[in-house]
Amino acid sequence: MFSDKDIARFANLETPFYYYDLTLLQKTLSDCAAAAKVYNFHVHYAMKANFNPAVLQKIKAVGFGADCVSGGEVNKAIEIGFDKKQVVFAGVGKSDREINAALDHDIFCFNVESVQELEVINELAEKKGKLARVAIRINPNVDAHTHHNITTGLDENKFGVNSWDLTACAETLKKSPNLEFIGVHFHIGSQITNLDVYKNLCVRVNEFAGWFEERGFIVKVLNVGGGLGIDYHNPEQQVPDFAAYFKVFQEFLEVRSNQEVHFELGRALVGQCSSLISKVLYVKNGKKKNFIILDAGMTELMRPALYQAYHKIENISKLALADSVKYDVVGPICESTDCFGKEVELPETLRGDLIALRSTGAYGEVMASHYNLRENIVSVYDTEG
Repeated sequence: MFSDKDIARFANLETPFYYYDLTLLQKTLSDCAAAAKVYNFHVHYAMKANFNPAVLQKIKAVGFGADCVSGGEVNKAIEIGFDKKQVVFAGVGKSDREINAALDHDIFCFNVESVQELEVINELAEKKGKLARVAIRINPNVDAHTHHNITTGLDENKFGVNSWDLTACAETLKKSPNLEFIGVHFHIGSQITNLDVYKNLCVRVNEFAGWFEERGFIVKVLNVGGGLGIDYHNPEQQVPDFAAYFKVFQEFLEVRSNQEVHFELGRALVGQCSSLISKVLYVKNGKKKNFIILDAGMTELMRPALYQAYHKIENISKLALADSVKYDVVGPICESTDCFGKEVELPETLRGDLIALRSTGAYGEVMASHYNLRENIVSVYDTEG
């Protein structure tokens, strides 16, 4: 909830902007770190969720590693100061240039997604006289029960090595002298709120880790991915239940004494720490629809247009719900999909009112674009964090 002081401050700032509650971010990170420490679990932050420099500095300071899905993210992690021994490079389409740069950084591990990628990394590592540590990302065919656009663990998805390719994968590892196999990797999707899904994942992780052990491989790392969701409808319930989340893996994973369990959390860490603050440009009242037209659009927050994602919308200039009206809340972009919410019940809204789109800390600022030659979105931070 925004204080009167926050709202007064926002009124003097040019909109739109992303507002970051770094105090809340710190609490979320501390709670996650404490819950993981109970089981000696290792957390890597999924940088694709948000790579705002102030956010990254907080995450680095708590001791988490970095999970990267591009060469640019690897470079940013190193630049920010993440320990290279805690930097992991995942992604289904790593270019030779990106792989070479990661080899030069001597990162902890490549999460490899195909037999051909194993061959390429081995070849590039050989040319540099290096040994590349690799984990095999396996597609476990586990349904995450989330939006189909953010499901990644089914046979129909492009991610990971399918079970029928594992034999070829093992054979390639054995004949690749510049690769060091360190473990297995899984990621089944994002915005997962049913923890039973992770029980199903654990069963598959146990099976595939055993498969490699039966063939003489030492599995040092069980990387179970991330995907833990947040409550977009109730942003005031701000910190996920990390203790319950980690407890599932403690109870259902079969972990050897010499194995580490790694996680890649993104949205759960940063999702609730930011809101997109926008101003009402115009109000159009019609016979069938009432429209609020904001100065922020899909160029600043893509998720509703891309995924039909829900973000709670609040008129923070008028917190009382007296004389409420239903509005379609839209942006200024020349696209019909530039809509944040339909039939949203808000106090009667006027030009100049401030609107907050909540829970935008994950996949908000990082997906902003210059479509329609829009200017860069700016960031504003709380005065205490």
